[in-house]
Amino acid sequence: MSNESKQSYKQNYTDNVELSIFNCGRESCQPGHTWGPGVRDHYLIHLVVSGKGVYQVGGVSHTLQEGDLFLAKPNQLITYAADEANPWEYYWVGFNGACASKLVQQMPFSEARPVHHCKDLHTIREALYNIYLSRGPEPQCEALMTGYLYIFMAHLMKEARDTMPNVGSSSSQYVLSAIKYIQFNYSHDISVDDIAKAVGVSRSHLYRVFMSNVGQSPIDYLTNYRVGEACSLLKSSNLSIAEIAVSVGFFDQFYFSRVFKKVKGMPPSKYVAAQEKDPLPAATAVPALFTAAEEL
Repeated sequence: MSNESKQSYKQNYTDNVELSIFNCGRESCQPGHTWGPGVRDHYLIHLVVSGKGVYQVGGVSHTLQEGDLFLAKPNQLITYAADEANPWEYYWVGFNGACASKLVQQMPFSEARPVHHCKDLHTIREALYNIYLSRGPEPQCEALMTGYLYIFMAHLMKEARDTMPNVGSSSSQYVLSAIKYIQFNYSHDISVDDIAKAVGVSRSHLYRVFMSNVGQSPIDYLTNYRVGEACSLLKSSNLSIAEIAVSVGFFDQFYFSRVFKKVKGMPPSKYVAAQEKDPLPAATAVPALFTAAEEL
């Protein structure tokens, strides 16, 4: 691959602990050019601006083309490869930081849907490439790069919101607020009463709008969200089952194991063994409305 086909910048040091850019750039790949299987220690988003390629994560292969974005999370086993006949060109940014996870949760990605097609490719591409154009070792360059990263994320958050069904209705607004509350607080000892209070509705009304918009109850959504986060930790960390239980809001390990088995069909210990035997399990099917709600 010639030097002109790849332009990249990597920061060796940063003072910004809230949101830090690790690297950014653009690349016109050679046919079949592949990265992985491997893991990153930060979040990574690629935008395909031309050509085709394949992104594999969680045992599922996604064929991408112009306008598609794909997300890789820290410690997530991934592979991506350019098409042999029409290799892709992509822009990318790698980042991490104290608020990175909460920001990513509001973008149009989920465990079941790590790929998103842009509605406004020009705007997304410009915001992403501006990060690279602002590169430099000076403090003002880092600030400008981070500012463009926030702009890029804001555009993706808007697209995530636009994908939600009936976002104009009051019931959907309650659901959106409840889901955000769950995503920001699932690791704490919260209940449905806490969620309803945070949203400003009664417990019974919250149940009705959840069933109408998401197709499941608030407690089922909270439970499935916690178990999903537990699965990610079981696959990507060295934490014990007891430590993972506490990390996702279960303060009784045995109760956590019972709930996990009910949701996944096996206890956490067997789930870990299954991952070691087959590190790329097939993604579990998720109801459409549940997936859409989870994308926030």
